[in-house]
Amino acid sequence: MPSTASRERARALLQRVPLVDGHNDLPWALRDLGEGTGEDVFATAARVDLGERHPSLHTDLVKLREGGLGVQFWSVWVPTKLAGDAAVTAVLEQVELVYALAERYSGHLGIATTAAEAEEVFRSGRVASLIGAEGGHSINSSLGVLRALRRLGVRYMTLTHNDNTPWADSATDQPEHGGLTEFGRDVVREMNRIGMLVDLSHVAPSTMHAALETSTKPVIFSHSSCRHVADHPRNVPDDVLTKLAANGGVAMITFVPSFVSNGIARWDAALRDAMTAAGESHADLDARKVFSEKWVLDHPMPTATLDDVVAHVEHAREVAGIDHIGIGGDYDGVGFLPEGLEDVSTYPNLFGALLDRGWSEDDLTKLAGANVLRVLRDAD
Repeated sequence: MPSTASRERARALLQRVPLVDGHNDLPWALRDLGEGTGEDVFATAARVDLGERHPSLHTDLVKLREGGLGVQFWSVWVPTKLAGDAAVTAVLEQVELVYALAERYSGHLGIATTAAEAEEVFRSGRVASLIGAEGGHSINSSLGVLRALRRLGVRYMTLTHNDNTPWADSATDQPEHGGLTEFGRDVVREMNRIGMLVDLSHVAPSTMHAALETSTKPVIFSHSSCRHVADHPRNVPDDVLTKLAANGGVAMITFVPSFVSNGIARWDAALRDAMTAAGESHADLDARKVFSEKWVLDHPMPTATLDDVVAHVEHAREVAGIDHIGIGGDYDGVGFLPEGLEDVSTYPNLFGALLDRGWSEDDLTKLAGANVLRVLRDAD
């Protein structure tokens, strides 16, 4: 953990410069809170008061203030079990929920659709709220739906989630397309044209390379870490980090324990093998949760810590460079986080730890958000 002095310096820094987090799954977490109650997501969101500390969520307005968050890309994720028109319906509901939350908590949140708007909302003392769509299955292979999401203010789309789409290979599925099909390349080109950031988290390395070859604009990884530090398929290989620097893009380092701890990555690989042997899919998040709750009793999971995340941030800086890194915590998208980064109130722990390791405030400003705001401004 950082020294008290460094943590306080970090808090002061994040009051002056916008901390941009690339990925938070609060919209779907609110939907999960309503499961089994008969409520739709809007009714659930209405009865959950985010103005108070909420123990079952990583994110609420109290914790956001404590953490110094300035700009959040809210993920409008939908699971891959929703396909076709059902996926399109669900992602539109998720987009509407973000707008509804910003309206309900207008004193704390403000919708932003450009880098300039995000900075303006931050200066007003509120958290700027941008939107990112997680999973290309949500457009149902339609460039028209992609354009409609952009008109609604969605600023990035993750090309896949845990399963392949008909046009792109996922990191956690069997390869089908050699990365991107020709239609997949058309998706990337259209995203460039309409100003939507191409997000390469969740995709296979072959898809990363194909997208980097196709994109004429900087791309992002909204919530991924480094394959060299933790050998998990969701992480970014060094050759891609090198290409990312040439592209001008940004890798936003995530805090997901199985992506940052090599011990948990090995544990997760063993879990995947056990699920495969039992005829179940590790990519199915619901099935994984049920299976792992029993499996962990005989296979204890190692611990992830703040130091693990620091190792990824420093490796990404070494390979891609200080101008090509950012933060994408994935809060409320996983069950637990590393020690020292348990919820959105803890960002000063990370920035304080980097201060203790000799990072300058100028470099931390780039990591916090200047880099990704540059990419967003270029797309604007």
